[in-house]
Amino acid sequence: MSRQSNRTTDSKKMNSELFTLTYGALVTQLCKDYENDEEVNKQLDKMGYNIGVRLIEDFLARSSIGRCQDFRETADVIAKVAFKMYLGITPSVTNWSPAGDEFSLILENNPLVDFVELPDNHSTLVYSSLLCGVLRGALEMVQMAVDVRFAQDTLRGDSVTEIRMKFIKRIEENLPAGDE
Repeated sequence: MSRQSNRTTDSKKMNSELFTLTYGALVTQLCKDYENDEEVNKQLDKMGYNIGVRLIEDFLARSSIGRCQDFRETADVIAKVAFKMYLGITPSVTNWSPAGDEFSLILENNPLVDFVELPDNHSTLVYSSLLCGVLRGALEMVQMAVDVRFAQDTLRGDSVTEIRMKFIKRIEENLPAGDE
């Protein structure tokens, strides 16, 4: 029994490391294909957005979570369910704005940056900006427009990775006439 448990743990660790290394190869190729870090950041965000648009269906089916009642509940679901399900981590939700429309996700350990060091000539590269796009794309599919950005990053010498999320507006569903 113990042996089977170790195999499952080893398999998850291998999958995580394979994902991390594959993501690193993708970022490296983008750095070669585009002239500056801003273009690479835009491409990573765009890729993340496209992933998020598709990933939300899988998330809703696998998690059996219904519609969130407010932005605070959404933040908790993102941190405690989504990040755990797809990245195996549980960031903390902190730094709420007084209006309750903005918060931070604090990642003590960002699995995307394992084995990564940014070269000096890529000082403006936001290596994990794919995550911002994923969050933005997924939330847009459930009628929430949000602004997502990195506020701190361990690759830049910060002690933690901080993703800042701001609620912009609820997107109204525009159904074609007669489909209401």
